[in-house]
Amino acid sequence: MSNESGSREKFIPFPLILSKVRAVRFIGIFTLCCLLSACGKKTQVEQANEDGILIVGNAAEPKSLDPHIVTGVPESKVITSLFEGLVADHPSKDDEMAPGAASSWEHNETFTEWTFHLNPKAQWSDKIPVTAHDFVFSYHRMLHPDIAAPYAEMLYFIEGAEAFNRGGNTDFSSVGVTAVDDFTLFIKLREPTPFLPSITRHYTWFPVPKHVVTNPKFFDKSPFESFTEWSKFGNLVGNGPFQLKSWVFGGHIEVERNPYYWDAENVGLNGIRFLAIGNFYTESRAFLAGQLHTTYRLPADMVERIKKKYPQYLKEEPYVGTVFFRLNTTKKPLNLQPVREAMALAIDRDQLCKYIYTGYTPTTSYVPKMGHYLAPPSLTFDPERAKKLLAEAGFPNGKGFPRLSILISNPDARSSAEAMQAMWRQNLDIIVDIKNLDWGSYITAQQSLEYDIAVAGWIGDYLDPTTFLGIFTKGNGNNNTGWSSPKYEKLLTDAAHKPDPTERLKTLAQAEQLFMSEYPIIPVAWYSRIYLHRPEVKGWFPLLLDNHPWKTISLESK
Repeated sequence: MSNESGSREKFIPFPLILSKVRAVRFIGIFTLCCLLSACGKKTQVEQANEDGILIVGNAAEPKSLDPHIVTGVPESKVITSLFEGLVADHPSKDDEMAPGAASSWEHNETFTEWTFHLNPKAQWSDKIPVTAHDFVFSYHRMLHPDIAAPYAEMLYFIEGAEAFNRGGNTDFSSVGVTAVDDFTLFIKLREPTPFLPSITRHYTWFPVPKHVVTNPKFFDKSPFESFTEWSKFGNLVGNGPFQLKSWVFGGHIEVERNPYYWDAENVGLNGIRFLAIGNFYTESRAFLAGQLHTTYRLPADMVERIKKKYPQYLKEEPYVGTVFFRLNTTKKPLNLQPVREAMALAIDRDQLCKYIYTGYTPTTSYVPKMGHYLAPPSLTFDPERAKKLLAEAGFPNGKGFPRLSILISNPDARSSAEAMQAMWRQNLDIIVDIKNLDWGSYITAQQSLEYDIAVAGWIGDYLDPTTFLGIFTKGNGNNNTGWSSPKYEKLLTDAAHKPDPTERLKTLAQAEQLFMSEYPIIPVAWYSRIYLHRPEVKGWFPLLLDNHPWKTISLESK
């Protein structure tokens, strides 16, 4: 929202803004850790090693554990321990698939028809068999307009899925998913999709237990409602290697072995404890004090100090994701393309990655390089052109520009927001405020377009450019910018129907160029996965999507 009160404070370069804060944080973190390490008592990690319990920093309290109504990474980490899709993640290779609920699968010559053969040994955690009917019901529920699943577009690969989800067709039997028998699932796609098995590893494709979700005691009017009782502690039933043991709101979620999981004998952990620690400085302090096996993220300004003092714990790995600032294009003056472009041109990404996103790479486009796809560079730092565009839009030297706000969800994001504040103040003479909300409210504000600018990011769900480009279509639950373009969507459709892989990628690159010329977002950095991790965790390998299959991990107890 706009805030016209207050004076225009003197500009201070953003590296100086952060220096005093960093000093205080480092003194507190490292002094406390030294004191704790001298106590001589058994740490939580040491005890957990003996008990076979992995302790994971998970950033935020999950909005829900219902795979059909969430979109975040913190939710996905817990959900992937409780549920399993048709195909599972390989522990060490991004492009290899492991059997999941399906033991095998095949396709036709055009990759438009797929048949998955379910494992007859697969059971839900209440001993009821997992069947193809569960998958059909799950996709019906995910696509049902009443549940308003924000990730429904992940299933649009299925023939008829989009029309059903958007209300153009109310007959689900027209959607291309069929239970041939209890253990055979047939899926017909709207376009050739050779990477479908990779997509089914995403939690939006996971099954939910039909016999539980449709129990009348768990909903008011229909199982297709959002936030029904079936996914709450005490009710939730899953088909994954673990089952829900406890949920302390604002504290932790703990899962334990699922004795009815089809591959239970090869599960390496007795349980996992997910801690909701939104402050990554607090999380790092907890790790160094022996309270965590692995963190969600290491603050960028701690990387060099950790390299010197605790190099054995530092992990820096490739990660397919982009940090960007989302713009609400329905609000004035962000509804004007020249204003959005001016704000994008006023950002020095090299400086951001030097001082804020240490270890990340400055973006030259939106989609990070993956496979043979590399989008033409479209992002530059040009403050003079930025000033000219802002003046042409009616705001010379920032005069008359309303005071906007940047939405963040954790203290770690404040540094990047402060840097953007400083750059826009210096290069455009405009002022923005910072608004901090909890994770759930942060997500809701964007979905309802009740924000101006938001610190955001997108991690690939599978290794193809469409995982990034597909979210900015009209009505997509993860768009949250108010922007859409029929021409852009036509390019995406054209690409999907090109049989030649090279031509397909060229068309996707054209779509990205069009998207970036409109600036509904301002990309600033390509992610690297930078975190703290203990060496006694075994079976954990670098993965581009960071989807570590929990069942293959174990702990070494000294």
